[in-house]
Amino acid sequence: MDRRFEWQEQRTTTPDGVYRVLRTAILDGTVSPGEQLRETHIATDLGISRSPLREALTKLEEEGLVVKVPFRGSFVVEVSDRDVSEIASIRLLVEPYAAELAAPTLRDAKRPLLKQTIEELHRATDANDIPASIDAHLRFHRLFYEHSGNAALYSLWSGWENKLRLYFAADHPTYSDLHQVAVEHEKLAELALNGDIEGYRKETLSQFQNALGAETADPA
Repeated sequence: MDRRFEWQEQRTTTPDGVYRVLRTAILDGTVSPGEQLRETHIATDLGISRSPLREALTKLEEEGLVVKVPFRGSFVVEVSDRDVSEIASIRLLVEPYAAELAAPTLRDAKRPLLKQTIEELHRATDANDIPASIDAHLRFHRLFYEHSGNAALYSLWSGWENKLRLYFAADHPTYSDLHQVAVEHEKLAELALNGDIEGYRKETLSQFQNALGAETADPA
């Protein structure tokens, strides 16, 4: 690897500290999808032993951000436009339903959590922090699946989340206007809480089309 990793916090040699640095490097685009994470170079850059590095790589693999190829090493997972377009076509069908099921809970017990997530999106906007914006963006959508009361819906989201995370991290033009991302999600929250599920679906379609272009078609 021909680039150095920079520590964002106080230097540490713990597996969790190494994991945070590598994860940030993946999500801010320092390390590209498909790129190899060469243990020798990273250990030298960070001044650490192989043990915490390997633990960190295992955690990233479990999270779906890294794939280990036998006899070759660890690589950042690649996600194609087609992968995300296919996910979007399914989300357009099931996410409004998840929002409808979750709305009563998000109006009541979990409303502070929804509000907090939107606030985090706006804070990321103010700081121009793409990784934090991606995290808050995905956490926002996860709330609808998680609080839908439907385990099958939540399982779908769990299978998609890190693919979407990698795609958004690599496709920075999608995040050319962080303020707009925050505004769009605030609108989605309002539509869901007001019970306007068809409005939620139409707004979701519009956002998908803006992000992915003409490939994302309305299946209705």
